Amino acid sequence: MRSIISKTFTLAAIAATLLSFTTHFGGEGFEISLNGKVVLKQYNKELEEIKTLQLSSASPDDLLTIRYYHCGKVAKNRIVTIKDGQNKIIKEWRFKDVTTPMGEMSCKVQELLNLKKGSDQVLKLYYASSELPEGRQLATVSLTGGQDHAAVIK
Repeated sequence: MRSIISKTFTLAAIAATLLSFTTHFGGEGFEISLNGKVVLKQYNKELEEIKTLQLSSASPDDLLTIRYYHCGKVAKNRIVTIKDGQNKIIKEWRFKDVTTPMGEMSCKVQELLNLKKGSDQVLKLYYASSELPEGRQLATVSLTGGQDHAAVIK
């Protein structure tokens, strides 16, 4: 009997240890990276707060990548949309379906810079998919001011 309890306890301890190394377990959320470096990450209740991603010092050749997590499900019909200050769609990217829950969606910073018009330097970044048809605003993207290569402003 002691052997069974000991083995069960050991197995539970190993499982807990392995799960503690997971960067994200369950839930919904996203990560935005610039050239492979995560600059904004939000999950679950944090999704209600819209942060500003400062890209004023980013190079036009820099690569902006989004990963959206749907509770471990594989997303279909993924769309990233940029809207202006009046919530009008000014650019939309459609991405191929992937076979893993963490499919990346990328674009060059130059594509965002090309959208900059006049004094409207702030763009709204949205994500939608078959699993999230109503879409969700991920961040506001600022193309002016700031010091860092890419910074998040609360």
